[in-house]
Amino acid sequence: MKKIILTLLWLTAGRAIAQNYISLVPSITNSPGTFLGKSNLSFEAGRQWDVFSLGIDIGKTSLEKVVGLDTTVYLECRPNLNIFQQGKFTNTITPGIGVIFNSKETLVTEVTSGIEYSYSPFIHINIYFGQYYYSGRESASNVTFFGLSIMKYFKPFNGKALITNTPK
Repeated sequence: MKKIILTLLWLTAGRAIAQNYISLVPSITNSPGTFLGKSNLSFEAGRQWDVFSLGIDIGKTSLEKVVGLDTTVYLECRPNLNIFQQGKFTNTITPGIGVIFNSKETLVTEVTSGIEYSYSPFIHINIYFGQYYYSGRESASNVTFFGLSIMKYFKPFNGKALITNTPK
C-alpha cells in the first residue's frame, strides 16, 4: 500500500511541475552517399521538468529509398539537460540510447550539444550537432551530424538553466 501511495504521489507531483512537448528533428550526417542518404528525420515527444527533459524519439537514419527490408527505423530514449542560459538562448546537452530495427548494428548511442532559442514560451528552435555511435555483434561505426529542430510546448515554458548569467 505504501508503494502505491508513493507512486501516485510521485506521478501527481510530476504532472504538476512538468510539461509535455513534441519536436520535429531533422539532421544531416557526414556519411558518404546522396543528400537523401545523409538526411535523417525524427519525431520526439517528451516531458520537461525545469532544466531536465526526457523524450522518446522515433525516426529514420536515412531518407533514401530502401529496397527490401527497411534497416533505417530507430527508437531512442533522449534525456536532455539545459546547462547554461543567457537571455533567450540556452546551451543543451543530450545523451541518447536506442535501437535500430532490422540492422546489423542495432544499438545506437548519441552525444549531442545544441544552442536553443526561445522564440516564444510555446516554440523553441534548437541548432544542434553531435555524434551517433552504431554497434552490433560484428561491426561498429560512428558518424557526426548537424541539425535544426523545432519544439512545441503545450503550456508556456519558462524553465531555467543550471547556470544563468544574471547581473547582481
